[in-house]
Order: sequence, then C-alpha cells, then structure tokens
Amino acid sequence: MGISPENDNEDREELLMNLSQAYLEWEQETVERGKEQGQRQVVENLLACRFGSLDSELQAIIPSVLALSPSEFTPMLMQLSREELITRFATQN
Repeated sequence: MGISPENDNEDREELLMNLSQAYLEWEQETVERGKEQGQRQVVENLLACRFGSLDSELQAIIPSVLALSPSEFTPMLMQLSREELITRFATQN
C-alpha cells in the first residue's frame, strides 16, 4: 500500500495551511509584544523625564498605567504630580 501522489499533495497543502496559520499567529503575537514594550518605554521615559529617575514607587505603578490607552495615560503622566500618580495608580494594584 503506497502513498498516492494525490494524497501526498493534499497532505502538503494541509501542512502548508497549518504552518501559514501558525506563522500568522506568531507574527500577530510578536507585533503585540512590540507594541506593549514600546508603550512601556514611553511611560518609563515620561516618568523619568518628569521626575528625574524611576524609583521603586514609580516603577510599581507602570503596570496600572499601561492598563489605560495612551490617550488616557499621557495627559495624566504629564499633568499629575508624583504623589497624585502614585495615589491614583497604586490603589489599582
């Protein structure tokens, strides 16, 4: 019982479709990870520029800040005082 060329082609097509889908999923995850890292870098840079450095209190609020969209967190990071930011975002952890 041998493998017919027709079955071999079907198997190859199925394998290619599966690999294509896996690649697309990997690519999407990679793009999302890159966006998240970029947003984190923006938040860290804004905080460091405003307050001189990122101490442990400021670092602790970053995950809560990142839960917001950039259009929501940017004005807060630019306008609120260090104490207001810590109070606002530390309570969300």
